[in-house]
Amino acid sequence: METRPAATEVVRRQEPPPVAVDQMQATAYDPYADRRRASYKLVQAIYLVFGIVEALLAIRFVLKLLAANPAAGFATFIYGLTAPLVAPFVGLFGAPQAGGSVLEFNALVALVVYALVAWLVAKVVWLLVGESRSAVVSDTTDVRARPR
Repeated sequence: METRPAATEVVRRQEPPPVAVDQMQATAYDPYADRRRASYKLVQAIYLVFGIVEALLAIRFVLKLLAANPAAGFATFIYGLTAPLVAPFVGLFGAPQAGGSVLEFNALVALVVYALVAWLVAKVVWLLVGESRSAVVSDTTDVRARPR
């Protein structure tokens, strides 16, 4: 019997070239953002309330200046709503009148005073509740694939 050499099969695998792959994942967030957002909304609510008060006082001033009929429903409503707001300033100045028009300086003083009070209350709230710090916390992860 004749012996033949065993067939040898050579399989060559092509391996990927050795490469170093760097991947960096970074996450950044501000830990004070929620508190700052909440205090901002509170300050905006304060300005909204005082803005409504200011608008009512301005309407009262214009109605008095244009000699609106005090028996009209809207004028009665505005005068009744703003009377407690103007009450601390009544008698501070005289109210010049001409032909039914009244230049109500008390309402003007109330407008200025309530604007200053709104600003002061908003600043105090911001100082007590607001967060003026700003920080960015970052979490970085490096992943490296080493050559085989």
